[in-house]
Amino acid sequence: MQLMIPPGRLDRPVDHEKDHVLGPTDAEITLVEYGSYACPHCRAANERIAQARDQLGDRVCYAFRHRPITDNSLSFRAAELAELAQTPEAFWSAHIKLMTRSMQLTEDDLVAVAADLGVSANFALGDSDAVRRARERVEADVASSRASGVRFTPTFYINRRRYDGPWDESSLFDAMLGTLGHRVRTAALDFASWGPSAGILLVLATVAAVVLTNSPIGPSFEALWRHELGVSLGDAAFQMSILHWVNDGLLTVFFLVVGLEVKREMTVGHLASRRSAALPIAAALGGMAVPALLYALVIPAGPWSHGWGIPMATDTAFAIALIAVMGARVPVELRIFLTAAAIVDDIGAIVVVAVFYSGDIHPGYLAEAAAVVVVLALLSRSRVYLLSPYILLGVALWAFVYAGGLHATLAGVVLALFVPTRPPANLAALMTQASTIIASEARHEGEVLRHGPSTPALHALDAIFDRLESPADRLLRHAGARSSYAVLPIFALANAGVAINPGVFVGHGWLMAAIVAGLAIGKPLGVFLMAAAAVRAGIAVKPAEYTWRQLAGAGALAGIGFTMSLFIAGQAFPSASDFSAAKIAVFAASIVSAVVGTALLWGPSRQESIEEAPQGASMQVSSPPGVYAGS
Repeated sequence: MQLMIPPGRLDRPVDHEKDHVLGPTDAEITLVEYGSYACPHCRAANERIAQARDQLGDRVCYAFRHRPITDNSLSFRAAELAELAQTPEAFWSAHIKLMTRSMQLTEDDLVAVAADLGVSANFALGDSDAVRRARERVEADVASSRASGVRFTPTFYINRRRYDGPWDESSLFDAMLGTLGHRVRTAALDFASWGPSAGILLVLATVAAVVLTNSPIGPSFEALWRHELGVSLGDAAFQMSILHWVNDGLLTVFFLVVGLEVKREMTVGHLASRRSAALPIAAALGGMAVPALLYALVIPAGPWSHGWGIPMATDTAFAIALIAVMGARVPVELRIFLTAAAIVDDIGAIVVVAVFYSGDIHPGYLAEAAAVVVVLALLSRSRVYLLSPYILLGVALWAFVYAGGLHATLAGVVLALFVPTRPPANLAALMTQASTIIASEARHEGEVLRHGPSTPALHALDAIFDRLESPADRLLRHAGARSSYAVLPIFALANAGVAINPGVFVGHGWLMAAIVAGLAIGKPLGVFLMAAAAVRAGIAVKPAEYTWRQLAGAGALAGIGFTMSLFIAGQAFPSASDFSAAKIAVFAASIVSAVVGTALLWGPSRQESIEEAPQGASMQVSSPPGVYAGS
């Protein structure tokens, strides 16, 4: 069984037998460098390492591992030459000379170091035991670099964790000494990189809301969300409760992220081609239609009939979090399917909210909103790539949409459609330009009355950085994290609080049954049946990497409604008792869906089944009735 190395972690600890080490191996700080003698950045970083050892002494253990540059003929030879050293002292002497003898590694450097080591300058042509051992040690370091996820040189690991920060003396020392700021940043990055993190935050926010609502401070907690906040200018004033600021204002960021994700998927993602998009689109449509129909069958015409949109939505954060927890049991292709289906589901939820859950329409304000959309379109068409005008116009659009009677969060989706993308950057040209600017500025280091890079150089580097990604990608990268780790938990804290009171169940049995049935039964049924129908009709193709049982498990996970279900329930039921009953039903249905989906996906994956099958045994893939296996 092959063990997986966590991303950003060193594959093996420092070992005196296998590594070149300076300092005690039991030191409190371990610094490992993967470097190359032909890498100019490694040569520059060599001085930083010397400064670290000067200041920290025996508190730090430094190990150097080879990762020769593949496109430099001297790189591998220099690494093998250093490995021909017979003693640690001889290795470090050769190491320092190869790093510092000249501005860049040359053939003369190899000749000089070979002479110091007492070996032939043509050692690479030999096939002696010493040369073979040297080559094997270099190859072992290269294999270690691959296992550790090294992408470039130098790459540093501090206490077995990859260091991705600046290489200047102050930043490197902060990381090595584990200052409070660095620990907080590291912990935040670790948590954000953990797959289930967004879902865990939602769970914690939900539990906190329920506990606080049912605690002695429950009335004060609910009164907090009803507190009015706003702005005033003379006689004009605009105020909303904190709850409305969260649901109508803050949640716009979530809808902006959804819009950006939809745009990305439909341009370069898994919804860009008809063949790849057909299966998740069909599944999502079934997962929206069947729950709504099932709800309508249970609930007759009346005050509750407006809640048919509640069981239509899928909470992507929870579903993906559960899939991440199950790890390799869930094929990557199934994760892609569920993510794409959830994005299509989000599009449907946006349309439903905009059309069926908005207030009284005011055409005058909507006309002004349309004018803002025209300006956004002109900016995008004119290839204006600054984000600030789009953000300012987005705020104006939000105000006009809100005043016009549509749900204000729709402004986030519309804004996302017009934030421009750009053709892929020419990375080689940009990197050459950046290297030229940095090298030019470095030549002025130490000059009299000169402090740091010039302003024109900084502006040029800023322009290069801006060109590396499109405005839409940059906005998604920044807003996406804030949506997952701030907006949605605050939304859950404001909306998920429900008083655990037996009286809530009185008179709401059919409403709760309709929501539970729609999410826990209608969702997986709609997803599975529509996916199977699309495959049967030849419209879509199911990847062979996952089974129909696993697809059914993904359909069950789609029944985790939560965020959007609570949001639509709040719009559909102004009555506090109805809303409380709907929340309890959404919680119950989401728990049932999570348990059923996890159970269906927890069995052996298709790959495990193949690996465990006896030699020569044929594998039969089961299909739903009328659907061909392997399609």
